Amino acid sequence: MNARRDSTDGPENVDELFAEIVAGLERDGVGKDWLDLDEASPESDLDRTLAARVDAADDVPAEPVDEPERRDRDDEDHYVPPEPPPFPVLRASTIAALGLFVLGIVLLVAPGLFGLESRIGTPLSLVSLCAGVGWLILRMRNTPPPDSGWDDGAQV
Repeated sequence: MNARRDSTDGPENVDELFAEIVAGLERDGVGKDWLDLDEASPESDLDRTLAARVDAADDVPAEPVDEPERRDRDDEDHYVPPEPPPFPVLRASTIAALGLFVLGIVLLVAPGLFGLESRIGTPLSLVSLCAGVGWLILRMRNTPPPDSGWDDGAQV
């Protein structure tokens, strides 16, 4: 019980329908200008025409072509970026946050330096790491520095 077997959605003989379409297009004149590859000789009219044009071009004296002056790459002006500004001085709270971060790493790697077992040192190190990273993130500035002038530049 296949419902598609009795379906009449398309033609039964696709080749005949295609031949009818092609014949109709040929009657309308579509494709008459195209070169038939079966009828083309090794040296067709197109080849002869192109050869004649090349021969005619060889007979014409060549005119001098004005070439642009070539410049050395060293002579070109290159953009030289300015020196980057120095790093700002770290504040005490930034140094404390970095200290918490370093303390967390030391507690995680070697809790024995402080006389702790790893079962106590690991949670302390995770708390210290999270506190240091969180403190650094909370201290990030959202505004331009006060000495930036009137032009803030491109801001994303």
